[in-house]
Amino acid sequence: MNYPNTKKVNHVDAYFEHHVSDPYRWLEDDQSTETANWIEQQNQFTQNHLQQIPYKDELRKRLTELSNYERVERTFEVNNFIYFFHNNGLQNQPVLYRCPMSDPSSRTLFLDPNTFSEDGTTALTGIWFSKDGTRCAYLKAKGGADWCAAVVIDTASRQELDTLSDIKFSGICWLDNNGFFYATYDKPSGSKLSAKTDQHKVYYHKIGTPQTQDQLYYGRNESEKSRYVSIKITSDKQYLILSLAQSSAQNRLCVTKLHEETPEYSFFTSQEDEAQTYYVTTAGDEFLLYSNLGAPNGRIVAVRYPDISPPHWKEVVPEAEHPINIHQFVTSGNFMFVSYQNGPCSNISQFDKKGKKIRDINPPQKGQIYCYQGRSEAKNLYYRFTNYLFPSQTFQMDLENGETTVFFSTKNAFDHDQYVSTEIRYPSADGTLIPMIITHRKDIILDGQNPTMVTGYGGFRICRSPVYSPAIITWIEQGGVFAVANLRGGGEFGKRWHDLGRRLNKQNVFDDFIAACEYLVQKQYTCTDRLGIMGGSNGGLLVGACVNQRPDLFRVALPAVGVLDMLRYHKFTAGAGWAYDYGTSEESPEMFSYLHKYSPLHNIKQGTKYPSVMVTTGDHDDRVVPAHSFKYAATLQEQVAALSPQLLRVKINAGHGAGQSTQSMIDERTDCWAFALWEMGVTQLR
Repeated sequence: MNYPNTKKVNHVDAYFEHHVSDPYRWLEDDQSTETANWIEQQNQFTQNHLQQIPYKDELRKRLTELSNYERVERTFEVNNFIYFFHNNGLQNQPVLYRCPMSDPSSRTLFLDPNTFSEDGTTALTGIWFSKDGTRCAYLKAKGGADWCAAVVIDTASRQELDTLSDIKFSGICWLDNNGFFYATYDKPSGSKLSAKTDQHKVYYHKIGTPQTQDQLYYGRNESEKSRYVSIKITSDKQYLILSLAQSSAQNRLCVTKLHEETPEYSFFTSQEDEAQTYYVTTAGDEFLLYSNLGAPNGRIVAVRYPDISPPHWKEVVPEAEHPINIHQFVTSGNFMFVSYQNGPCSNISQFDKKGKKIRDINPPQKGQIYCYQGRSEAKNLYYRFTNYLFPSQTFQMDLENGETTVFFSTKNAFDHDQYVSTEIRYPSADGTLIPMIITHRKDIILDGQNPTMVTGYGGFRICRSPVYSPAIITWIEQGGVFAVANLRGGGEFGKRWHDLGRRLNKQNVFDDFIAACEYLVQKQYTCTDRLGIMGGSNGGLLVGACVNQRPDLFRVALPAVGVLDMLRYHKFTAGAGWAYDYGTSEESPEMFSYLHKYSPLHNIKQGTKYPSVMVTTGDHDDRVVPAHSFKYAATLQEQVAALSPQLLRVKINAGHGAGQSTQSMIDERTDCWAFALWEMGVTQLR
């Protein structure tokens, strides 16, 4: 493999008593022409290699066919209209339609994000309507970046009323028709895509006035410094509620009365409470909150202002028996809907605001059931169901009598009766039983020869729940096996499960994933020569660490937008907020040693026979900056014995994954599947 040349520059960092070389530090400069030229050379090299695979175009054609199906996504009611996102098949971005509630069949186009850019790389990332529905504000992101622009329009005429720029990690909270709250960071000096951002601020914007005149509501000084702030306004418009967090997995919740000159904040929880607490809704003069403080699996409590500290909380929906945990909560009308997780699959229960259970909402079969947030005046709940074999179905349920109809049923050109998706439990290295869902054709033979792809995540209390994907179907149609392991560190079994996979317990996650792969080999689904692993973001870290620890176990590895430099991840954008899960290299000698021991970038074994690796990232990824992937790929190409390809594929005008166009997804997955099958020794498709 005659890789493009990557220069090395002597750079050494000191961590306590240790010195660590970082010869590719120059690739962190995303504004450099030299970095841009290097990316272009790497992409050209990768595409030249992939073009040699004879069935790549055939795979693309089939994946395109399977992606070309009509589907409906988020659905919600605003006043007398039903709004829903719809894709007619191969549109790069879903289109927002609306129809009168009295005539759901009479739909009209409301907003088409495909007009935002010619190549479909600018996406609508959120939309919020004023109380009376006559105005809305939506966010749009270019090239997959987290930085967004806001556009305010009149909902009747679609006339643009106002625009704002440089908003990040924010929703829009309308106070009235004249203005709203939003959150953002000061625009950083240097690179907007990689510079550190760690003080989230809340502003009030009055429609028609310059953004420079927006009122700063929170984040005025060091005592009001939080890395992530989210905003809620009570339905009576009397209170502003802020979730303040330094990390991605714990927060403080506070409240202030609106319409006062100087906001004064009262806190529901203290700085010492290591928990997550969020506003749910109001019931009369009570706030309803979700919290896992003293209840690791979560509960709903009620409390009255101003005595809002935990001793005054009254339990409304109790904590479920372990391992069942509250994974999601929404409101619609006068009801709460609580999604319970027990492993990868979920179900929903409806409660009134006093905690009385009204009914269970059972999915048609095992899979993921997800509710959409509704407004206080809503008459219906909208929810969707999906799993690995069934495309998403959207249901409409009458809030009062529970009568349920199918709002939209997806049809596509895939015969799911020929396939099976099964949940099993397998033992990890310490004996802990880990869930895994295995999907494949019913007629495969367990002879150890099936091309198999395994994925997982294992972090940030995120659940890997079943979801339909044309890419997965394309894989299993070729006689492949697709397995998803639900590792510790995720949210499948509540806070305890998360804690068992973070910081100094992170090795549990890697052990769980390695054990999943060993199980599939032992049960003769596959063999090491036909076993691949893939994962994105924290899952990219998972893949990189496991490749280093067990290079003999895998034939192919596909780390995507991965956190691969564990010594410097916290130096970029909002990465410092991940320290709750990871720890940082600077906090103690013990934490440095632990991170250094598994950091994918720092544990590549020179001269070792590695799997075939294709690293993927986006040049506009300002969540996990692409420098992680650049430095990791350069090190692989330098250090690994030249027995298998070590490739880098960089998506242009693409970010961490959100808002990626349909065409971009087809292109990326075609390349990944063609690379994996070819390296596994598959010479022709079925």
